Amino acid sequence: MGSEKEQQAIQKKLQEEVNKLRAAQKEYQMAATARQQLDAQMNENTIVKDELNLLEPDCKVYKMLGPVLVPQDLVEAKQTVSKRIEYIGGELKRQEKLIEDIEKKQEVHRERLTKLQQDFQKLALVTPGKS
Repeated sequence: MGSEKEQQAIQKKLQEEVNKLRAAQKEYQMAATARQQLDAQMNENTIVKDELNLLEPDCKVYKMLGPVLVPQDLVEAKQTVSKRIEYIGGELKRQEKLIEDIEKKQEVHRERLTKLQQDFQKLALVTPGKS
């Protein structure tokens, strides 16, 4: 009857590992969504930078502050957009690293699940009857 307790222990470990994998998958989804948002922001800011580079130095540029358009110096606007692109680039790298780490964590959980399932099946074969 010790085998029945072993089976229960393995089942408990299996459930814990499944829960950990689900949590990692949820974390991955959140990180992937954040990365998509950063990608969109990067694309938008790159387009703005390209448009600003097409302007003549004496052109008027406005930025939106709440519901109001406020005049802004072209050089200042270019610097602001460049800094924003630099910041978003850093955030993208950080997010990529996070996604990579989560993928590794998921792989570890999958390997543990596979091993636990194999252990459970071996134990079930050794102890016929209740499973």
